[in-house]
Amino acid sequence: MQAITTIGLDIAKSVFQVHGVDAAGNVALRRQLKRRYVLAFFQKLPPCLVGIEACASAHHWSRELQALGHKARLMPPAYVKPYVKRHKNDATDAEAICEAVTRPNMRFVETKTPAQQSCLTLHRTRHLFIRQQTAVINSIRAHLAEFGVVAPVGRNGVDQLLGVVADANDKRLPEAARACVAALGAQLQMLKAQILEFDRMIRAWHRSSEVSRRLDEVPGIGPALATALVASVADPKAFRSGRDFSAWIGLVPKQNSSGGKERLGNISKRGDRYLRSPDSPGAC
Repeated sequence: MQAITTIGLDIAKSVFQVHGVDAAGNVALRRQLKRRYVLAFFQKLPPCLVGIEACASAHHWSRELQALGHKARLMPPAYVKPYVKRHKNDATDAEAICEAVTRPNMRFVETKTPAQQSCLTLHRTRHLFIRQQTAVINSIRAHLAEFGVVAPVGRNGVDQLLGVVADANDKRLPEAARACVAALGAQLQMLKAQILEFDRMIRAWHRSSEVSRRLDEVPGIGPALATALVASVADPKAFRSGRDFSAWIGLVPKQNSSGGKERLGNISKRGDRYLRSPDSPGAC
């Protein structure tokens, strides 16, 4: 255990896989750990380099391991995949992570703070409610169209449809259908109220962040986009230039160049889709 210098940790919901090597690269440890024993295991180890794929709960484990004195490095799963040998399983994944974290040209993901993750949770939940709101509106329109009740596109059109549902004298709707659409209308009002509350919370988080307020001064960036950027980018210094940041978001053309001839295609649309979404950060 004293000879271990680098560890590849394949995290999961319940059972984690550990692959450790010494300074010469020789395998010193292969072991499965249940979730409740992970921190106790790393407490017994001397400080070492721990590689983790940047997936669900990775930032939490990175913070916990750093608090124990280890150097935790997060890597995009797509960059770890080339190091996986045949017959994928947890053991080979951990071995690939252990190999990838030592590569000098590997790109790492900065560990987010709890405050940044809480802000991202706020944005993701708001975005989910917006999608649910759209689904409910489409359901209301579709159900009423089956009975010949239609309205113009837009917010006013939905209000007109709900007015028809609320009018008991309108005999175009059977009572069963009226009750169902009325329930959808109540659900829609709840979603709207919750989205407005999320907007208020985003603005409050924006006012509490100096970096977010500075980003708000850039033309075209409002409080919602500013807070999303602050929460998504743990360390802006990880980008060498604005172009690198644009490539991370996915605002650069795809490239298929060879033989000294450059071939540039459409915008790649890779990276963080949420930051490019017109109905998410900019909707506030």
